[in-house]
Amino acid sequence: MKIINSVFEKSSKSIDQCPQSKTPEYALIGRSNVGKSSLINSLLNNKKIAKTSSTPGKTILINHFKINESFYLVDLPGYGYANLSKKIKEDIKKTHRSYFKFRKQLLYTFLLIDIRHNLQKVDIEFMEFLNDNSCPFVIIFTKSDKLKSDQIESQINDLRKQLSIYWDELPLSYATSSKDKSGINDIFNFIEESLKEYKI
Repeated sequence: MKIINSVFEKSSKSIDQCPQSKTPEYALIGRSNVGKSSLINSLLNNKKIAKTSSTPGKTILINHFKINESFYLVDLPGYGYANLSKKIKEDIKKTHRSYFKFRKQLLYTFLLIDIRHNLQKVDIEFMEFLNDNSCPFVIIFTKSDKLKSDQIESQINDLRKQLSIYWDELPLSYATSSKDKSGINDIFNFIEESLKEYKI
């Protein structure tokens, strides 16, 4: 898939404010400092389209980026942040509940995991939450440039073993790096194929 154009369309506080078209959506979500904004910038080949920050929980809105006039990448508030106020945490949970339960345009969720770290309880809980809401997801391992090539394969195998405790059939996964662009084409190939099955 070639990116002809990509634009930031809008930020929304709730799904009621989200774009009302039938354009399919791919949501991106992950824990603190997983590299979500950097991955979005890499996917869109634009270093500034999604603002990056070292401050956890900076994204508390639903951000829509339209690609090739054919689909949206949706930047969602992350989960598992320890340093946010109780109110903001609850607001984020409400956003997650409403988006994943009611957003019919959602086709797949890209769940981002830092490849250098083991899965945490909060990751498994969020996967179970997606499962409970019948939301198919793909695991995107980020920051693969931080490991050597043989370490990448070994770490992915370890992480998939951890997942096998919870799932008989493991979700698809891709190793990516925003720095060297590895895995970016894999994601776009997946999007291109999955768009063929989209119906609303």
